[in-house]
Amino acid sequence: MEKTMDAALQGTLIETTQPHLGLHKKVAIESYGCAMNFSDSEIVASILAQEGYDTTQNLHEADLILINTCSIRDKAEQTVRKRLAEFNAIKKKNKSLKVGVLGCMAERLKQNLLEEEKIVDMVVGPDAYKDIPNLLKEVEQGRNAVNVLLSKEETYGDISPVRLSSNGISAYVSITRGCDNMCTFCVVPFTRGRERSRDPESILSEIQALWEQGFKEVTLLGQNVDSYLWYGGGLKKDFVKASEMQQATAVDFAQLLDKVATAVPKMRFRFSTSNPQDMTMDVVGIMAKHHNICKHIHLPVQSGSDRILKLMNRQHTAAEYRALIDQIKNAIPLIAISQDMITGFPSETEDDHQQTLDLMDYVQYDYGYMYAYSERPGTAAGKNMEDDVPESVKKRRLTEIIERQSIHSKINTERHVGLLEEVLIEGDSKRSDQHWMGRNLYNQVVVFPKEHYKKGDTVQVRIDSCTSGTLIGTPIQLLL
Repeated sequence: MEKTMDAALQGTLIETTQPHLGLHKKVAIESYGCAMNFSDSEIVASILAQEGYDTTQNLHEADLILINTCSIRDKAEQTVRKRLAEFNAIKKKNKSLKVGVLGCMAERLKQNLLEEEKIVDMVVGPDAYKDIPNLLKEVEQGRNAVNVLLSKEETYGDISPVRLSSNGISAYVSITRGCDNMCTFCVVPFTRGRERSRDPESILSEIQALWEQGFKEVTLLGQNVDSYLWYGGGLKKDFVKASEMQQATAVDFAQLLDKVATAVPKMRFRFSTSNPQDMTMDVVGIMAKHHNICKHIHLPVQSGSDRILKLMNRQHTAAEYRALIDQIKNAIPLIAISQDMITGFPSETEDDHQQTLDLMDYVQYDYGYMYAYSERPGTAAGKNMEDDVPESVKKRRLTEIIERQSIHSKINTERHVGLLEEVLIEGDSKRSDQHWMGRNLYNQVVVFPKEHYKKGDTVQVRIDSCTSGTLIGTPIQLLL
């Protein structure tokens, strides 16, 4: 799975103040992994709220603990296993406590999770969240419950998510689910199923509701947002079977982006994640057309070596990727571009590694998510390729990639010094309660004195200085 802005191992305990319906039960939900998992947890919270569950951040007062999991790397799974062991200690003291595993790890390990030390009572895959009420009844009757069936239709477009641990400013809106790309290192096609797109009208309705609730920014989410295609239902690859009328009225990602930016012109929009093989200049043109679409693209490349890209089943070459970068930067000169990078893929040589560093020098990414390869059971690479790059070599190459990215991040940050930037205030600065923290249109963090401004304001800020990852400025005027 292409990474979003959230770190791969980030874990968050989420809470909502939804009123219960009289059952007086409490659920604690922990989320790990990508932004899609956090968005899914909001869907689960909405489903449980209808069943009478309040949420809590106190694990010791919970009747039900749910952990939404990530399987993209082994370290992520090990983190979840440690948490399950900690839940078991709580469960020994609270015999009525129930524990459920949600998400990608649930789908991948299925029955194994139910058998491990009897910690887990319920296992629910990413497409089965609507079945949670039925599964809870099974659990209450003393039976383990599991539903990891994948769906070709489920998008949860009919559920209004509960916004969890929200800053009240930014929200996620899912537009696609699943993935069809079958990269050899990735478990997502097996844990989240075939790609399908959500009805654009339901997307617009959710965004409009968020605006009315006071939210100022939406990130459109999907494993591969650029391949979004709605023609009245069904899977992307069944488009050829659609009627001529359906094809004529189909909505692709560029058109969807244009629709939402036009419908709510004062709302900021971001999107993640893009795939080089599906990224089109139509999308870039819409970004350039609308001021309220942020000028940042997360465009994972994974490697700079064509040989490794072919082994990964990536449908682009390094030259094609460079050409796309050139087109994007010509259209939007100051645009921010971020990356995903995997080092130490099976058979990777020093020359392959150097080609990755060379590509990084060419693009000069604003930031990235960089990892050493870890074999994932069930993937094509896991089945057919020997994980033959020593850990010490992976670690050294990863360090070199991170160091190179640090240089490029500083270069890109310094480009903004002296400019006037539009900054949406998200909350207090981590280092000072006398300063606001917000983000500009390029997804860079900006810190400036609070003065008379408030959270949720969009402020014009003069950038006076910077660190490697933060812009520091002076507020000039309120914009919105």
